[in-house]
Amino acid sequence: MILQQLINGLTIGSTYALVAIGYTMVFGILELVNFSHGSVYMTGAFITLMLLTSAHMNFFLSFALSILLTGILGIVIDKIALYPLRKKDAPKVTALISTIGVSIFLQNFIMMIWGSETKNFPLILDLGGINLGNAKLTYLQIIIFCICIFLMLGLQFVVNRTKIGKAMRATAQNAETSMLMGINVNMIISLTFFIGSALASVAGTMVGMYYQTVDPMMGFMVGMKAFAAAVLGGIGVLPGAMLGGIIIGVIETLAAAYVHAGYRDAIAFAILIIVLIIRPTGLMGKQAPKKV
Repeated sequence: MILQQLINGLTIGSTYALVAIGYTMVFGILELVNFSHGSVYMTGAFITLMLLTSAHMNFFLSFALSILLTGILGIVIDKIALYPLRKKDAPKVTALISTIGVSIFLQNFIMMIWGSETKNFPLILDLGGINLGNAKLTYLQIIIFCICIFLMLGLQFVVNRTKIGKAMRATAQNAETSMLMGINVNMIISLTFFIGSALASVAGTMVGMYYQTVDPMMGFMVGMKAFAAAVLGGIGVLPGAMLGGIIIGVIETLAAAYVHAGYRDAIAFAILIIVLIIRPTGLMGKQAPKKV
């Protein structure tokens, strides 16, 4: 029984980790919590569903277009809701409120088009599974976990081993100095939003396949859990977001199985609070040095 819950937790936790990466990347560069990210995750799932059912496209083409369109949506959110505020040097709380407004807009926009009821997501990859004692590991779970791990490791490589990644790290450290060094800071910020939103689309589509349902409110709680995962691992630290997402996923599935399904979210957030009381910077975060 516990093995089955660990398998389920690792599967859903890996999708939380993908969404958490979007939070931590934006925070690392702008020191801003992008509360519209959960709605972007939901929009990506609905775009894939629309292309599958309304446009009757092949799944893999629908998936690829959804990733591209959701990534562009991330850029549009930055250019419309955040870039004007940066130009005016507005307080960060203003940008934070702007992202909340974008989140509400996206939720209502999706409900205007598709309605507020839950939609069935077609089961595309029904590949069966393998038995591990009393537990069952489906090939879909293996695919979801492997895709998430591959994307997370690939992004880690890009950030740490490429020129674009070096520019992203420089911008996160000091945007003004990076601009003086010839880095196009606005382009790097747009790229960050594109990558984070594209990963959220991947997570949304895979969760839609996993549960075979999507709904306009699916992004709210996932967004909160992904933000909690980013904070738990250490906000602004990519490996921390990965670790935090998997921990949150495993904790909530174990809580649902052995405590009560209604308390799964409460227990996950309670453990987050306890960890942050003991280690405020998160599991992999580091205390920022004070400048004098």
